[in-house]
Order: sequence, then structure tokens, then C-alpha cells
Amino acid sequence: MTDTPFEKTKIAEGGAWGAVWSMSLCVAMLIASEFMPVSLLTPMAEGLGATTGQTGQAISISGLFAVATSLAITTVAGRINRKTVLVVLTALMLISLVVVALAPSFAVLMAGRALLGVCVGGFWSLATSILMRLVPERDVPRALGLMYGGQAIAAAFAAPLGSYLGDIVGWRGVFWALTPVVALNLVWHLVALPSLPVTTRASFATFGTLLRRRHFRRGLIAITFTWGSAFTMFTYLRPFLEQITGVGVDLLSVLLLVLGGAGFIGSSLSGRMVGGRIERMLCLPALVMGGCTAALLVAGGSVIAAGLLLAIWGAMNTAMSVIWMSWMSRNVDDLPEAAGGLMVAVIQASILLGGVIGGFLLDLWSVTATFAGSVLLAVIALAITGTGRNLLKPKTES
Repeated sequence: MTDTPFEKTKIAEGGAWGAVWSMSLCVAMLIASEFMPVSLLTPMAEGLGATTGQTGQAISISGLFAVATSLAITTVAGRINRKTVLVVLTALMLISLVVVALAPSFAVLMAGRALLGVCVGGFWSLATSILMRLVPERDVPRALGLMYGGQAIAAAFAAPLGSYLGDIVGWRGVFWALTPVVALNLVWHLVALPSLPVTTRASFATFGTLLRRRHFRRGLIAITFTWGSAFTMFTYLRPFLEQITGVGVDLLSVLLLVLGGAGFIGSSLSGRMVGGRIERMLCLPALVMGGCTAALLVAGGSVIAAGLLLAIWGAMNTAMSVIWMSWMSRNVDDLPEAAGGLMVAVIQASILLGGVIGGFLLDLWSVTATFAGSVLLAVIALAITGTGRNLLKPKTES
């Protein structure tokens, strides 16, 4: 086995669960900060003298910087104690929120959003490897479930809460409202996170080492089609529900809330359901979510059917991250930071790719073509994943 780039000394026999909860809150704040502009685009554009389309790029730029940071963080951070890195990233998130809240122009807004992208890419790249050090191996899936629970909560409530508060305190007030929570989270990190020293500096050559491993390379390809399928559908869910299901704004909000709430349940259950045979779980995201998308093409005209299918889809959407990160923690456990960086970069790129493919199909034909394209990508993901055995680390590497 290759030398691990950090000490694997157990923090405590029972694990440092306070630190896990602190990371879960950090995830919630990252997701809320990243996607809050979705519900505030119009007032933000008016306040900054920009077009709505330009302001929408505030979301895209954070994603682009997240991809770049996810690939560079392990090298740039070098041998810096990982507790220090997480504290710095959380402090940068706080600064980003202040910059956005005070932004006098569109250019300053974009700078603040780029800074947030650095936080997103850096945190997600290191998160799984840090959890592997905070809790016993058997509890890693449960810890991942708790962390992604923060993502599910933020995804469910950030947009509607932002829209509601925006009408009361204005869009700047919404970003100011997040700052005390992030400041509290920063203090919690300082108190709860143990020292996480790094003994070996990673380099870009480490990515080459990982990509030469057939099981990991095949896993990345499966991840590309799995996330690509999910976001080809999810990015264009609203036009589908409006055109095919025929819902108005109020019912649309209810359906999206159902999807987000189910995501919280999915993250909680998946953390407990992932057992020793992780390969059996790998096909479930593409199978279940692709199946729900296919069923929506048939029964999406019914509000009840759409709601039920979206609940199942939403639960598996968050479970998907727990399942695949658990796979990484067990099959690339000697280089988890570099593996996490590659996975985050591939996932972010797949999300962008899914949006491009879905938009092309929508403009060329219809939203049903977009959903059909999502199903096709899910089928390809299933073909690559197979039984999951070909994605397991060979025993010779153990």
C-alpha cells in the first residue's frame, strides 16, 4: 500500500463527533451561501445595475473556482495542519459573505463569489479524508450521512428562506444574516476539531498515481455519468413541472420542498445502510434516480405521482454522495485527499456538463427530450458500474 499522506492515529476510540457536527454545519453554510443567489437574482441585479443573466454568473463562477481549488488544494496546502486549513477556509467563507453583502458593483460581487468557490472546492476535497481520521472506520458512512444531512437541509430551505427574507430585509440583509452563523461555526471548528497534522506533502503526480489504478479510473467514469444524469434532469426540473405536470408557483415550491426534505431523510438512512459490501450499493443511485426520471416521463402529468417520484429521487440524490464517498474511503484509503480532490472536480464538471446537455436537448426538442437524455446517461452509468466488483481495490493493493 502507498504511504498515506497523513497520520492515521485514531483521535479517540469513540471518534470526535463534535467535530463531525461542526463540519456538518459548515456544509450547510457552504450550500446556503453558494445557492442563495438563485432566489435573489432579480433584486441583486437591480441593486448592482446588472442584468439578471450577468448576476446568474455569480453561481457559475463559484463552481469554476471550486473545480480549480479541488485539484490544487492538497498541493497548495502542503503539510499545513488540516485543522488550520478548515479554519482558514471557513474564515474565507465569512469574508466572502461580507464582500457580497457590501458589494458596490458587479465586479466586487464576482470577486466575493470566486472566494466562496475556493472555500467550496477546498472543503469538499478534504472533507471525506478528514472524517476518516475523526471516527472509526466502521462509522465513516454514518459520519458522511450526518455531514451530507447539512447539505440536504440547506438545499431544501436556502432558496425559499432566502426569497422570504429578501422581501423583508433586502438581498444584502440575507447575506448579512448568514455571517453570525458562519462566525459561530468558525469558533466551533477551533474548539471541536483536533489537531490533524500532515506528514507527507502531496503533489500533482499523485493524481497520475491514482488514475493509473483501473478500479478508481472506472469509478470516476461511473461518477461522471451518474452525476451527469442527475443534473441533466435536476437543472431543468422546473420547466418539466410547469409544462408537463402543469403546476403553478405555489405547488412548484411545495414539490421542491418535498424533494429537499426527502434528501435529508436519504442522507440519514444511507449513513446507516452502507455496510461492508459497498459494491452492492454503487448501482443504486443511477438505477433509482434514472428509474424515477423515466417514470416521470410516463406519469409526470399527475401531481401526486410527480410528488412521490420526486421524494424518492431526492432521497437517493443525497444518498448518492454518501455511497460514493464511502466507496472512496474504502478503496482509495491510502491517498484520500488526492482522491477526494479528483472526485470533487469530476462531480463539479459533471454537474456543468449535465446542464449543458440538458439545455441543448431542451432547445433542440423539448423538456421531455432532456429527461430522456438523463435516463440514457443513467443507463450508461449502470453499464459501467455493473455489479460494482470491478470498482473494488485489488487485494494486491491492500
